Amino acid sequence: MKLKWSKLKQDKIRENKNAVRRPQADPALLAPRSPVVTIMGHVDHGKTTLLDKLRKTQVAAMEAGGITQHIGAFLVSLPSGEKITFLDTPGHAAFSAMRARGAQVTDIVILVVAADDGVMKQTVESIQHAKDAKVPIVLAINKCDKAEADPEKVKKELLAYDVVCEDFGGDVQAVHVSALTGDNLMALAEATITLAEMLELKADPTGPVEGTVIESFTDKGRGPVTTAIIQRGTLRKGSILVAGKSWAKVRLMFDENGKTINEACPSMPVGIIGWRDLPSAGDEILEVESEPKAREVVDWRKYEQEREKNKEDIKILEEKRKEHQEAHRKDREKYGTLHWKERSLKKYQEKIKNPLKPKEKTERDSNVLPVIIKGDVDGSVEAILNILNTYDASHECELELVHFGVGDISENDVNLAETFDGVIYGFNVNAGNVLQKSAAKKGVKIKLHKIIYRLIEDLQAELSSRLSCIVEEHPIGEASILATFSVTEGKKKVPVAGCRVQKGQLEKTQKFKLIRNGQVIWKGSLTSLKHHKDDVSVIKTGMDCGLSLDEGNIEFKVGDEIVCYEEKEVLAKTSWDPGF
Repeated sequence: MKLKWSKLKQDKIRENKNAVRRPQADPALLAPRSPVVTIMGHVDHGKTTLLDKLRKTQVAAMEAGGITQHIGAFLVSLPSGEKITFLDTPGHAAFSAMRARGAQVTDIVILVVAADDGVMKQTVESIQHAKDAKVPIVLAINKCDKAEADPEKVKKELLAYDVVCEDFGGDVQAVHVSALTGDNLMALAEATITLAEMLELKADPTGPVEGTVIESFTDKGRGPVTTAIIQRGTLRKGSILVAGKSWAKVRLMFDENGKTINEACPSMPVGIIGWRDLPSAGDEILEVESEPKAREVVDWRKYEQEREKNKEDIKILEEKRKEHQEAHRKDREKYGTLHWKERSLKKYQEKIKNPLKPKEKTERDSNVLPVIIKGDVDGSVEAILNILNTYDASHECELELVHFGVGDISENDVNLAETFDGVIYGFNVNAGNVLQKSAAKKGVKIKLHKIIYRLIEDLQAELSSRLSCIVEEHPIGEASILATFSVTEGKKKVPVAGCRVQKGQLEKTQKFKLIRNGQVIWKGSLTSLKHHKDDVSVIKTGMDCGLSLDEGNIEFKVGDEIVCYEEKEVLAKTSWDPGF
């Protein structure tokens, strides 16, 4: 034999093909740009109404439940000719991630606080987001037309959170507005423009585009659509973009009113059509020179993600292997000293003791609730998943997320729900009639909601319905033992208690318990209940009676209490509290 020396195959190290932002441009090339302003504040403090007045539109009137549940981006032209891009963020507690995203892409935050309500939970959270993103704040005190409005109180409350208004020697401009009547809105816009001028906002309108995805969703006729804010460069039709692990050739761009536009400059909000997959909200958009380059970038990003995942998997495998080796070592020790015949016998006996059953379809545990979540946009699904992450009542009923996605409910979701015996929750999405009928046939529940807290309430009710009932005791009557004696029945002596009913009534058919010094020492039913010498079924308040228990070896003592009670089954409620 001739030996052939072969070289060890070396793992090819892939070169980094990722797309990254360009270095900062030369200050001489920068052109002024309009400010991006995010409106933040507590739920129902009037953020959308304020925007509607500025844009002369009616968005708030069309919203489900009167609350904003998406991030909206609008370009507003002021009478002075200035342009401002507004981002409208939800104020509801569930949408923390959306608010954080709004704070990251913005230049100025307008903090809306209702004058009659004052500083609330989400107001504080919004201030925190603005501080984290190092963005200046303009304070808009809304609802100043109300009789109970107290703007000064709001300003004082905000001092506790380091938001110091100009009245108190700080640098935060406070404007008293009323979104309903339109009072002072121009003053708010001017305050924003003044602050923007001080910030000297500039951007580079040339070269490859950079931007951020604000929201993404799937449209029936147009495929994946994203709302984005351009931060650098000018976006034109036919550009090749990369965001996260998806890429696009821009087929069409439109503004917030759905009107087609041909180019988008920095700080403009724009809808982009032409994505291959759906990017996540918050992803960075970068322009690349060609389609092959875009594919390369996406492949590299997927490869990177897989590599990270493999590292984690290897850790888990190592732990499992150690466990397995430990178990094997113990087995060896158990059989190590035996003769081979004895060893075989022992193994055979163990096998007989636990025979392996054929794999049968095990009945699903009733206290597991598998759910499938579908939402209209990426941000909503993220908000719902964040709420599900707070679920802490797994000891009562396990919540299992089978699948989640963006878009209408499909046949695939129904099949999944049938397999896992789960429930489909749709947020702001549709399910066709045919689909609903087929789901009803398969016994799959489809629950569609337009308001996030209604969806969570429904989920809590569904979880509660999977819990077993609680038995509650309702007292009917109480009696105290005044004397004890025994009666001979045949050859047996039966202890009897002479009682007086203090409260309610005693009913022979119900359950009883004996209480001594606050401790329950017996529970059960009566064998006899007598008034004088007559057998009776009910003894009312103030009457005397004699009674004996169904357990002979319990001794009565004077001063003990006897309580008659009935048991009622009550539906249990889940202890999970999502926090709103």
